Parts: sequence; C-alpha cells; structure tokens
Amino acid sequence: MNPSDEILDIVDENDVVVGQAPRGEATARGLRHRCVFIEARDAEGRIFVHRRTAGKLVFPSHYDMFVGGVVGAGESYDEAALREAEEELGVSGLPRPEPLFKFLYEDEGGHHTWWSSVYRVRCELPVNPQVEEVAWHTFLDDAELERRIGDWLWVPDGLDCYRRLRAFRAAS
Repeated sequence: MNPSDEILDIVDENDVVVGQAPRGEATARGLRHRCVFIEARDAEGRIFVHRRTAGKLVFPSHYDMFVGGVVGAGESYDEAALREAEEELGVSGLPRPEPLFKFLYEDEGGHHTWWSSVYRVRCELPVNPQVEEVAWHTFLDDAELERRIGDWLWVPDGLDCYRRLRAFRAAS
C-alpha cells in the first residue's frame, strides 16, 4: 500500500476521533491526527539519530532523533509505538516502548498538527533501518546530539518533542 493511502483517525483538540481520512489527504488538508515519537537508545545509552529519505511525505531529508510515525485508524498509541520502532530500526522482538507523556504539536503556520505520544525504548539488537524510511543513521551520545542541533536540518516536530522531553526529564 502507498503510505498516502493509509487510513488515519482524525481527532479534535481533545484527541477524540471525529472521522477518518487517507494519510495523503490528512497531510494536504492539515487534518489533526495521531503520531508517536520513540527515543531509541542502544546498550551504551546513545540515541539513534537518522536522516529521513528524500521521498518522505513530510519533512524529506531532515534529521530526526526519534523513530516513529502516524498511528493508523483504530490502532492504539502503544501498538503504533512498537510497530514503528521495530519497522524503522529494522528489528523484531523489541521490549514494549515505555510511554512518557503526550502533547499536541502545532507548527508555526498552523498547517501541521497532531497529537503526539512520546516513548522510550532500549534497543540492544543490531539495527537494520528500513531503507524506505532511513537514508543514514548512527547512534550519538547526548553531548554530541546537542552539538548537532544547530548544525543539521531537523524535523520541526522532532525538535519540538526533543525540547519537551528535556523539560520533562528536568522536571522529573
């Protein structure tokens, strides 16, 4: 199936389902839907960082410090988090990602908006990222990731999520 044809639940400002639409239509019309962000760390505690492929529907060729994606129609956030982590990392048998918090993402132009559930997972398996999703990848320690924030073109929702995750950890 073409990713643009995937059916998504469309949700309101309270994350209540109000309809369904194909992913391509939801993106083109700026319909609010659901997404998951998973921080994947290796056995040494480094964060999986990757550059998205040029063919991605949203934010092509941008860097991201999360794996994740849209939640399919009728799918739970938890189900989507495990599915997306295993797909993008190219592994099977991951532990269930641990939910951390949820937030409503809205870009500055108001065109992109989605409810976002944030997770973390430890991936001690060798990764084999999905070539349709990931053009390049590595694992970076926290200090190196911080140094790259100003140098690389990051997905805006991932960067927003990263800042919220840092604030969440500082408050915990």
